[in-house]
Amino acid sequence: MATTKQSIVLIGMPGAGKSTLGILLAKELGLDFTDTDVSIQVQQGKSLQQISDESGYMVLRNYEEQVLLNEDIEGSVVATGGSAVYSEVGMARLQAHSVVVFLDLPLAELQQRVTNFDSRGIARRPDQSFADLFEERQALYQRYGDIRMDCSNLSIDEALQAVIRALGE
Repeated sequence: MATTKQSIVLIGMPGAGKSTLGILLAKELGLDFTDTDVSIQVQQGKSLQQISDESGYMVLRNYEEQVLLNEDIEGSVVATGGSAVYSEVGMARLQAHSVVVFLDLPLAELQQRVTNFDSRGIARRPDQSFADLFEERQALYQRYGDIRMDCSNLSIDEALQAVIRALGE
């Protein structure tokens, strides 16, 4: 890798393609792959939506923070949950050991992709719309992203090639 950091972390809104792109990027670069949403579900034995419904979105965010702090990410591509950026300590750990790539898409494109907003297990206040969530998180994604990747109107393969170029691979 051209970078001194060994891992790549993908952040962005639900629907940005973190998991899909992460798997392809890991395969292309010969790295392990971790999806923090899957890690939470395996550890808790429940879907993200079940956790949110039963315990509330703040408990879901707490589980996410624990995964960010404890998951072995060395030599990995990590697809984070969209709410990872609410954890300052979790993001500090990721930034210290990784290149953080913000997969940025316009709200309209994300809304077309996320058709299951109410059942997807998104850590948000019950009264919060997708647009409100987008607005709230944008500054956090920009704050933590080492690289901002505009993925609007890109196919998954075009986005993959763009990320690889941006990483200097």
